[in-house]
Amino acid sequence: MTSMTAKFRKMLDNYREKMIVAAGAHNPLFARIAEAVGFEAIYISGGCTSMERIGWCDVNLITATEMIQNAKYIVDVVSVPVIADADNGYGNAINVMRTVRDYIKAGVAAIHIEDQVMPKRCGMLKGKMVIPMEEMIGKIKAAKKVIEDEDPNFVLIARTDARNAVGGGLNEAIKRMKAYAEAGADVVFADGLGIEKGKEEIERAVKEVGAPMLYHPSGLHPRLSLEECQELGIAIVVFPGSSLEPAVIAVWDYLQDLKKRGTQAQIDFENKYKNHPLFGLKKLFDFTGYDKIQEYEKKFLPSEEVRLRYEKTIGL
Repeated sequence: MTSMTAKFRKMLDNYREKMIVAAGAHNPLFARIAEAVGFEAIYISGGCTSMERIGWCDVNLITATEMIQNAKYIVDVVSVPVIADADNGYGNAINVMRTVRDYIKAGVAAIHIEDQVMPKRCGMLKGKMVIPMEEMIGKIKAAKKVIEDEDPNFVLIARTDARNAVGGGLNEAIKRMKAYAEAGADVVFADGLGIEKGKEEIERAVKEVGAPMLYHPSGLHPRLSLEECQELGIAIVVFPGSSLEPAVIAVWDYLQDLKKRGTQAQIDFENKYKNHPLFGLKKLFDFTGYDKIQEYEKKFLPSEEVRLRYEKTIGL
């Protein structure tokens, strides 16, 4: 069976013919949904994971352990490659080596590491600061050493935050992306690219860097269409908040209605969505593997126990 890293490496090798598009999914349920609707890859945002797992914004409060464990949960329930946000590697080059090794063990196909200081912050926030380029190059080389030893197909993505960081700018971001690619990164990207001059900045970066590039048309970035990204030669497009943002809005709106109208809000919701593919406990349970669990029960549990379970109880 082809490993996920080998599968993703093959997809990356073919990016000029078919760009990789990954849906953001920061928990296993949303990852299942992303795969079910047809996405060929999953992207785990550090910011979304932080907000969902610990309820705090993206300012380096979530730990490497929490991020990697969450990634493993996601990997375990999907059959498409997973790209994970590894923030700034959670330390210096030596810390990065363990971070990379643990992500490989978790089963993800790729990670990206950025050149922000610790503590870092979301790439769309003011006040970002970056480490010296030489220090980041050391992190990349350390990461590649682990990758060569553990799984050469594992994809390393190097991110620079220099575009909109203290003392940075477009020239610095392009300079760093080129250097990071030369140091061994398989893919590069600059958070904040296009933040002032839009598509013009992205076109220039793709041309001058000359390496596979990741882009996300969200946050403060221009909303380039997938067709535009493909034409520009972008290798990977991710939509980091594509699960979190719709989910929190939907939950907010429904809970407001529930608080106001009580049970009638629940009844109206059920009537509105009764034909939705994921509406109702039975559909959700089957979507998350209950039918398979029942199959395993019949196969591996004592037959009399299974009979008693299902003949003497009431439920779905």
